[in-house]
Amino acid sequence: MQIIDAHHHIWDPTQNYHPWLCDDAPIPFRYGDYSALRRPYLPADYRADAGKYEVVGSVYVETEYDPADPLGEVEWITAISRDSGLPTVVVAQAWLDRAGREEVLAAHGAHPLVRGIRHKPASAATAERAARGASGSMDDPAWREGYALLAPNGLSFDLQTPWWHLDAAADLARDFPKTQIILNHTGLPADRAPEPLARWREALHGMAEHPNVTLKISGLGLPGQPWRADDNRNVVLTAIEAFSPERVMFASNFPVDSLVAGFETIFDGFAAITSGFSEAERAAMFRDNARRIYRMENL
Repeated sequence: MQIIDAHHHIWDPTQNYHPWLCDDAPIPFRYGDYSALRRPYLPADYRADAGKYEVVGSVYVETEYDPADPLGEVEWITAISRDSGLPTVVVAQAWLDRAGREEVLAAHGAHPLVRGIRHKPASAATAERAARGASGSMDDPAWREGYALLAPNGLSFDLQTPWWHLDAAADLARDFPKTQIILNHTGLPADRAPEPLARWREALHGMAEHPNVTLKISGLGLPGQPWRADDNRNVVLTAIEAFSPERVMFASNFPVDSLVAGFETIFDGFAAITSGFSEAERAAMFRDNARRIYRMENL
């Protein structure tokens, strides 16, 4: 199967500073122990992991590289892409509520590989603690002032936030209709109990009401468990039902999701779960939607 991997990472913490990969103290991480990721992960490693899958294009997503040097990350990954052929396009880092954002976003917008940016807004650790209006959140006026600069610079926005903040994200989509939002990792449905899943589904449908929002189906691992298609079938089909096959993309989230499964295991699972869809619908979800949303005109 030909795929465009809509979300993966490349890094080398022996050459570049990534606080979460380089600092001694680990950060809280949704898959638990991530010490196995504290190593170089380069295109040769990625291609080996992809195995039988023909990756005809890919989207590099920022890796929490040195926050003082967002343009340095783009320079580094551009050299990697030139030498290896992957990634095809880049979602860069930018800090929407910090000084210097105008210059950073203008530089990203002018770069031939950059298609958008990701800046994870402030979020609550649980649904019970979620509240609107926090500093650094999608409601923060300073954050929104930075967000307003995306469309003029031709940039989309990759949003990673738990589903309990998707009410704020829906307002963002409504208020900035010219900015494409790509919701990362299926809205993070980590708790698979019936009540949280029902609230996650409701939040996804709220986002799907806005035509400038698309969804990446990825990041579905559960701590301490191997990735299994049966565990994720309902989540994947619910996500597709909310957004339709024309507005979802499959992605590996490698090497992060290597903590829960191999690349082939994950994509074999996606393929099995979507076996009842038409050939055209599957081509859209596995390849063509990512090509369109991330403007990969040559693929």
